[in-house]
Amino acid sequence: MINSIKFTERLQKVIDFYGETASGFAEKIGVQRSSISHILSGRNKPSLDFVMKVLHSYPEVELYWLMNGKGEFPSQPKISESPNSNLTQTELKPKTQIPESNSEIEKIVIFYKDGTFKSYKP
Repeated sequence: MINSIKFTERLQKVIDFYGETASGFAEKIGVQRSSISHILSGRNKPSLDFVMKVLHSYPEVELYWLMNGKGEFPSQPKISESPNSNLTQTELKPKTQIPESNSEIEKIVIFYKDGTFKSYKP
């Protein structure tokens, strides 16, 4: 049996990782917004269908991690497709160029050595 409180914490971590709102997350996985709200508030437990929709929409989420907290998230590095997409995460270097004045920051993610991270949206 899963721990509903820990499940909601892991679900919130997935939502935060992708910089989604609960509404956007619900739309992406194909469920009602109220379903997300009820699960995050602890009112309802997730159904198997709900869990499978999360796994289908977000391949970096592993079933065992989502259900029991065992394993890692994300299971694969989240690297956008680019000319350097064949590089491993350790080979990628941050750009040192100063962005043009018309560029906007979409999201800032800080990764810590202990495997945790924080995501910020301006």
